Amino acid sequence: MATAYQQDDSLNPATEFTDNVESREKLGKVFEVLFLLGLLIGVFVLALLLFDILRDGLGRFLTPGFLIETPSRFPEDGGIRPAIISSILLGLVVICVTVPIGVGAALYLEEYAPRAWWTAIIEINISNLAGVPSIVYGLLGLGVFNYLLGFGPALISGALTLSLLSLPVIIVTSREAIRAVPDSIRNASYGLGVTKWRTISNHVVPYAVPGILTGVIISVSRAIGDAASLIVVGAVGFLTFNPGLFQRFMALPIQIYSYITRPEPGFANAAAATIIALLILILVLNGVAIYIRQRFYR
Repeated sequence: MATAYQQDDSLNPATEFTDNVESREKLGKVFEVLFLLGLLIGVFVLALLLFDILRDGLGRFLTPGFLIETPSRFPEDGGIRPAIISSILLGLVVICVTVPIGVGAALYLEEYAPRAWWTAIIEINISNLAGVPSIVYGLLGLGVFNYLLGFGPALISGALTLSLLSLPVIIVTSREAIRAVPDSIRNASYGLGVTKWRTISNHVVPYAVPGILTGVIISVSRAIGDAASLIVVGAVGFLTFNPGLFQRFMALPIQIYSYITRPEPGFANAAAATIIALLILILVLNGVAIYIRQRFYR
């Protein structure tokens, strides 16, 4: 009987599971080392790029007047004030346009839309649009905003084009954030007799705001750093005035591209300094969004 019991015990799945624990732990350590190596490689490359940019552009960035003067034909003179103002205006317009539309679309698809074939087609198309290259949005903006609506190569055309670029990302991330809100919160609100809109506005949206802001951070950072779509729409690399919504405009990525294409060696340092300014602008916007997100977390 003891022998039969031991044979049956050897066939137990739990025994087979514990027999190779040591080998599985070793395999897990191997993957842990590989993942850590990948992280270190990424951090090393990023640090190397930042060091190269700071080495070439920090001196030019700290030059008096670089941030408050207009561009010049000479690399040691001039500044990037029109490009900074244009990038800030572009970012503000993108936020004002995409956040209400994107969050509203996400709320409708998650809370109101029926589970039908046409909603499935919409969801698939939105997911596909999130991966479309920015140059395609530039061509769309050129045809719709420049020619069809008659805005021309103005800042508003570039801002609306970047809004189209950012909208699918905001919709996808907002839907995931809304979907992550527990149904128990909704059911508790409905059980107290609260209407659906009150439940969504007072309970679902506040819980989903941190995830929504994450999508906004990602999309706006991508929009501010994009150059391909703005080149197609009509952004220029040299302005001597502060742009308005319906005027010709610059942008920091376009300014970087303009400096890089010039043969004089001093323009390479100016391009590196402009990259520093762009990084600071993106970090400031991200910092504000992260602060708001942490407030909602608490």
